[in-house]
Amino acid sequence: MTSRREAERRAISDLKDLAGAPLTAPEVFRQADLVLRKLLGYDAVCWHATDPSSGLVASVLTDDLELDDFRQAVQLEIWGDDVARFPEIRLSARVADTLSRATGGVLRRSLRFREQIAPAGFGDELRAVFDAGGGMWGCAAFMRAPDRGPYRPGELALARRAARYIGVALQRSQLREPPSQAALPPAVVLLGPDNHLIDADEQAERLLAEFADDSTGIFSVPTPFVMAAEQARAAVAGTRTPMPLRARGRGGRWFVLHASLLREGPDGPAAVVISPASRAEIMPVVFASYGLTHRECEVALQVVQGRGTGDIAQVLCMTPVTVQDHLKSIFTKSGVRSRREFVAQLLVVRPPEVWT
Repeated sequence: MTSRREAERRAISDLKDLAGAPLTAPEVFRQADLVLRKLLGYDAVCWHATDPSSGLVASVLTDDLELDDFRQAVQLEIWGDDVARFPEIRLSARVADTLSRATGGVLRRSLRFREQIAPAGFGDELRAVFDAGGGMWGCAAFMRAPDRGPYRPGELALARRAARYIGVALQRSQLREPPSQAALPPAVVLLGPDNHLIDADEQAERLLAEFADDSTGIFSVPTPFVMAAEQARAAVAGTRTPMPLRARGRGGRWFVLHASLLREGPDGPAAVVISPASRAEIMPVVFASYGLTHRECEVALQVVQGRGTGDIAQVLCMTPVTVQDHLKSIFTKSGVRSRREFVAQLLVVRPPEVWT
């Protein structure tokens, strides 16, 4: 028991160290895998970077899984109604959860288990979300062979502790300042009903290489394009609210993807427009790095737009005193003392602790 506790203590210490290292998201995942695989007792893992604001999956990394059925995984994630899904885990504040716990030990109650996990030869699944500062920077699914039995409470507890440090490491890796780059025009990709590439303009061809990940060989386009298109299909079907997807390219620049269908119904071709994220579009990411609450984010956006306390109170239906309380909290979390400093930090000067 003592050796197990010592191993877990060393693992947490190693994960803490990841936050201070100049690592990319894939490097964070590979280092975390080396630390956790034996202690958590999993046989396969699929890592994802995400849009920090929406939590939408923006990349796939796995050395263990055949991704031939990743198309089904996307369908289940966007369309499926199942237990222990990433959004559900995040909203519950559990940080990590297992199928065995969520199903009361009856794994076949899970649609994901019946249609994907069991056919792939696995038993219990542990999922974790990597939150930090109010943003979701990534997530992962850990699968184990059936003969290992369900994940034990101690393993789940370790995963919950580990997830928080991985979240901080990803937050720092995703918010490092990219090198100066020339302005880029929007690019357009056309995907068929099965989300395979139909056509792309010249700029999009370059960006497809910028975002290439483990799912590219399945769909012929990287994960963020697929997720944007599939979310648009679900929105047309009325099962999701459409939202932009932010993703960070290999060069360090943030982009925003919007998708729309070219004819009525969710089964038509989809056009995905990708463009460099403006300061306004990246604000939710910066706010997440500060750890602002949802209401504080609303107030902060009003401040950036130049509104005074009275106007903010009227627009957001709160009292001026409440607005001032939110402003004090915003300034404390962002390390400034005034509106002028806050706006300058966001729009003129690089945010402290975010771009370092």
